[in-house]
Amino acid sequence: MRISLTKRAERNYRSIKEYITNEWGERVAEAFEQKTVDFLDLLEDFSEIGVVEVPEKKIRGFQLTKQTRVFYRIKGERIIILTFFDVRQNPKKKPR
Repeated sequence: MRISLTKRAERNYRSIKEYITNEWGERVAEAFEQKTVDFLDLLEDFSEIGVVEVPEKKIRGFQLTKQTRVFYRIKGERIIILTFFDVRQNPKKKPR
């Protein structure tokens, strides 16, 4: 399967990584990036690894780190990463 990111997912990922860099340094940010790459590699092989969060829209979620949840949708032979969600923000902002 092929993985693609929405513009929103790219923007949120950059924002989270920048925050991590500013708060905890480059090494922790690199660890976050590696964890993300490892997850995406795993997702290519096991697309249904995430929990179904919004059944009617077939949106799945996966807890990437303690503070970050990834939301994605499977569409044909593609996996679309919808957003990287910082779980410390208002839960009403989660994809529905």
